Amino acid sequence: MPATAAMPAAAAISILIVGVGGQGTLLASRLIGRAATERGFDVKVSEVHGMSQRGGSVVTYVKYGGEVSSPLIEPGEADILIAFELLEAARWIPYLRPGGQIVANSQKIDPMPVITGAARYPDGLAEVLREKCEGALVVDALTIATECGNARSVNMVLLGLAARFTAFGEDEWMGAIRAVAPPKALEANIRAFGRGYALSMA
Repeated sequence: MPATAAMPAAAAISILIVGVGGQGTLLASRLIGRAATERGFDVKVSEVHGMSQRGGSVVTYVKYGGEVSSPLIEPGEADILIAFELLEAARWIPYLRPGGQIVANSQKIDPMPVITGAARYPDGLAEVLREKCEGALVVDALTIATECGNARSVNMVLLGLAARFTAFGEDEWMGAIRAVAPPKALEANIRAFGRGYALSMA
């Protein structure tokens, strides 16, 4: 898998995390923020919640660097797009910068228009992602998380997969997970992150 070229440590790095309500996007953003803060970066995080109780979009902007003035990410600016659901990944592609990286879960969660029969869930979305980003990584994170003991650890699988495109090493990520993740799910989260990290290095 081709890696994105390393970016200067002082430059502001923009990570866009998208999914639907209940998938753990907030915890993912807190983990990135913790790892960046421990490294000494300036960090800004902004969360945008849609109709999360009905499976609506949940979007989190994370920026870290030498100095960050605003957490907001404009179209064409995101260095990394981490998507917890396939349709959400496709919706937010315009925010990825040229040469940016997509890390996506292959899981499909029907939005309300599909549930009500007003629309059909699109086919071929993984192929769309790969057309827009040659090195896009699309994995069945739900199955991996379930195998690790907690289906809610999808976020950890995806963070592990995205880790090599960030400034932080495996030890730094593990430190952030131990500091932030709920204690009752800690071991499953560590296993899930490890599985994603191993996939990213394959």
